[in-house]
Amino acid sequence: MSLALFPLNTVLFPGCTLDLQIFEARYLDMISRCMKKGESFGVVCILDGSEVGVAPDGYALIGCEALIRDFKQQDNGLLGIRVEGGRRFRVRDAGVQKDQLLVAEVQWLEELPDQALEEDADLLALLQALAEHPMVASLDMDAHADGQQALGNQLAYLLPFTEADKIDLLQLDDPQQRLDAIQMLLDELQGELFT
Repeated sequence: MSLALFPLNTVLFPGCTLDLQIFEARYLDMISRCMKKGESFGVVCILDGSEVGVAPDGYALIGCEALIRDFKQQDNGLLGIRVEGGRRFRVRDAGVQKDQLLVAEVQWLEELPDQALEEDADLLALLQALAEHPMVASLDMDAHADGQQALGNQLAYLLPFTEADKIDLLQLDDPQQRLDAIQMLLDELQGELFT
């Protein structure tokens, strides 16, 4: 499957909302094509390079499909779009077009069956507390997680972990493993706060 990639300094997770400002010609063209054809694009995290100008030298080989949910002309004249994370994918092969747009052959990653939330009350309470923050509320994300998959994805996306940690979390197929890894990262963060 061929997918246009949008390298960003962020990691998108399935079911999560991301607002973007589009101003470069290659991405305006990409968004226009996606909207005309009802297609999605992929978001990958930049490891080496920048969001603007030439395609970055290094980016994560795991990413998340971006489904366009809304768009509007912003006050500054730029195109604003809101995307929702779709399926996770692994980049198999990528090339840079003349306009510096990255296009990749991707393999969609299978999601393991979702498990009910049982011993995750603390993490669920944390998600609900995060949902009350104005920046999170402005994303209109449904902070209701009915399974481990949704809970893990939303916490991994919203918590202030490093991009490298978020990439590691996105790579995990097992929702319980993702929640365990998030708990470990939270314990590390708490340890740093109190040392």
